[in-house]
Amino acid sequence: MAALSIRHLRYFDALARQGHFGRAAEHCAISQPALSLQIKDLEDSLGATLVERSAKQIRLTALGEEFALRGRDILRAIDELADLARASRGPLAGRLRLGIIPTVAPYLLPRLIKGLVARYPEIELNPREALTRLLLEDLVGGRLDAAIVALPASEPSLVETALFEEEFVLVRSHDDASRPVPSTTMLREMRLLLLEEGHCFRDQALEVCNIGAPAPRALMEGSSLSTLVQMVGAGIGVTLIPEMAVAVEIRSAAVSVARLEAPRPSRTIGMVWRKTNPLAAQLAEIAAMVREAGLAAMQDAARALETSPGTGGEAPRPDAPPL
Repeated sequence: MAALSIRHLRYFDALARQGHFGRAAEHCAISQPALSLQIKDLEDSLGATLVERSAKQIRLTALGEEFALRGRDILRAIDELADLARASRGPLAGRLRLGIIPTVAPYLLPRLIKGLVARYPEIELNPREALTRLLLEDLVGGRLDAAIVALPASEPSLVETALFEEEFVLVRSHDDASRPVPSTTMLREMRLLLLEEGHCFRDQALEVCNIGAPAPRALMEGSSLSTLVQMVGAGIGVTLIPEMAVAVEIRSAAVSVARLEAPRPSRTIGMVWRKTNPLAAQLAEIAAMVREAGLAAMQDAARALETSPGTGGEAPRPDAPPL
C-alpha cells in the first residue's frame, strides 16, 4: 500500500478542481496515465473510493468531496510554512504567484515586471490574468500569493490595499470628436459596447449609465477592451474604458476619447492578499511598486488624452491614496 504524500494531495486537488483527468494531468505537467495511477495509489492508501469514473466525466464521492476540502486546508498550510521561511530570509526570492484582472494586465504588467525583476533579481514571477471571481477563489484557496483587482473585494479573509484611482473615459468615433460629450444619462440611449458578462468593469459601466438588466439586443459585447475600441472605430457604437487603457488602445483605431462630465466615474485599483500570508511585509513593498507603475501608466494616459481629439482639455488627476 502506498503512503499518503503531499504529492498525492496536490494531484487529487487538481483533479477535484478540473473535474477531468486530462485537464488535471495537464495542470500538473504529468501524463494522464501517471495521474490516474497516483489517484489509484491514494485510494488504495485510504482503503476507500474518492472518485466515480465514467467514460466522459468524473464525480467525487461524498468522501472525495470532504477529502478535497480538508486536503486544500493542508496544502494551504504547507505553502504558508514555505512562505514563512522565505520571509525570514529577507528580500523576496523564489516564486511569486500574482493575479491581475484583464482590464489592468496589458497596461500595467510590462512596467511592473521590469521593476520587480530589477529590484528582486531572485524572484520568479508567475502572473495570471483572469476575472476577479476566479482570482479571489485562487487567492483564498492558496493558489495565488496576491492579486491586483478593482476594490472592494469584499472577502473577509483578505487584506485590501488601495493603490490608485482611475477614471472611466468615453471612446467614440473620430467623426464625433467635435460634438458635445454626452451625459451618462444620454449614454443609455446610445449603442453601448461592453465587455462580456463576468468582467467587473462591465458591471461598473452599467452602474455608471444606471442601466439595470439590459435586454439582450440593447447592448453589444466584446471579449476585450481592444475589441471594443476597434468596434467603436468601425462605427458600431460607443464604449467606456478605464483611463489606464487609453495610451495603448487608441493607437490603432479611428476613435476620439473624452472625459465624462463631473462627477466623473472612477474605480479604485488595489492589491489583495490573505491575512495569514507570512509574506505580508514583502507584499506591501510590491504593492508600493504596483502603485508607482500604475501612476506612471496614468501619466501616459493623461498625455494621450491631451492629444486625442474631443477631450475638451486635460482634467486634473485625482490623488492616489497613501499606502
